[in-house]
Amino acid sequence: MMAVGSLGTGRSAALAGVAGMGEMGPILRAMRRNKAGAILIALQIAFTMTVAVNTWGVVWQAIQQAGRPSGLAEAELFHIASRGFAPGFNAKTTVIEDLALLRQSPGISQATVVNSMPLSGSGWSTTLQTEPGAEQDTRETAVYMVDEHGVETFGVALIAGRNFSPEDVRERGPSVADWPGKAIVSVALAEALWPGVPASEVVGRTFYTNGDSPCAVIGVVQRLAAPWASAAGRGYTMLVPDKLMTETVRYAIRTEPGRLEAMMPAIEEALAAANRTRIVRPPRSMAETRTRSQSDLTGVSAILGTLMTILLIVTALGIVGLAAYSVRRRVRQIGTRRALGARRRDIVRYFLMENFLITTVGVTLGAAATVGFNIWFAHVLEMPKVDWRLVALGMIALWLLGLLAALGPALRASDISPAVATRTV
Repeated sequence: MMAVGSLGTGRSAALAGVAGMGEMGPILRAMRRNKAGAILIALQIAFTMTVAVNTWGVVWQAIQQAGRPSGLAEAELFHIASRGFAPGFNAKTTVIEDLALLRQSPGISQATVVNSMPLSGSGWSTTLQTEPGAEQDTRETAVYMVDEHGVETFGVALIAGRNFSPEDVRERGPSVADWPGKAIVSVALAEALWPGVPASEVVGRTFYTNGDSPCAVIGVVQRLAAPWASAAGRGYTMLVPDKLMTETVRYAIRTEPGRLEAMMPAIEEALAAANRTRIVRPPRSMAETRTRSQSDLTGVSAILGTLMTILLIVTALGIVGLAAYSVRRRVRQIGTRRALGARRRDIVRYFLMENFLITTVGVTLGAAATVGFNIWFAHVLEMPKVDWRLVALGMIALWLLGLLAALGPALRASDISPAVATRTV
């Protein structure tokens, strides 16, 4: 007993503290002797939380947004692409003849040539600002080029202003690079450009493209999804009066109610027969387009989920390694504490509390970094702000991960026999 008693001083005091908050002092002193390991694990936890929460925040919001209404008459809408290839192909003539054929076809209520479709995953965008000049705040916006039939073809609800007139529409060939001086904007874009101004009151206002090219708002639609699923819910979109006259074009076609499935193959066959100098690609309904868009997003989510899982595993292994090293380094001290009357659960609690302190530092730094980077992303990349509940969930998840990772080494520490104290004198 004298040998054991002589070990109850010095370093063993770090493990001989009383239960609960009375152990904080010995734990902090023990952590100071291994500062490098504790700091590295805390930083790893902070990094994991920052990456995981911001990544899943963007993915989760994108998934939610992709399922929101597009503003289109989806049940009656499909699109089909055409690409000229043979000598003598005339883009302008082809577009004019195709639109005439489509609008005269029984079962078709309206049609327009368009550069891209909502939720299709591919489209055009530009940056807009309410004041001219290169230093102004901008909003990245999806752009749909349509003629005077575009609003009716899409089935979007015009809530203010007017539609394009035939006089507003210009022909746009491959050499045209500027934007028209008129546009119809979505409510979401109107509110982003002029915060606090009712969407119905932005008609007549001017925004600028390319820094100093003015464009007047002539109409506002209630909702119009962007081509990209991740930005669909945000809905920063606008329609411009450009009729594409290029070798590759896409037609948006609206059928009469209940005629969609029958008209898709009929229109494909009619377009192919009308002009043999081009290829007509298979048509795609908006329902299929939405499904493909969500499938792509699900695939990306699965990849990111796998990477995040790997990152969490690496973090957990780091915590296990630090806890195991701490146990090995203090075998004699643990044995001494057991000899002084400490119970197994006291030893487990000690190491779990030590891990909890390190994890708390990590998740606190991670929460600050998560919010900081998200604010920066929201300002620079116009990404949505992360939900504070997701930050809280991330903190709880990493606390639990840390405790579970440290539990194994802590249980092994509790199995150390009191006799070790005498054998290692």
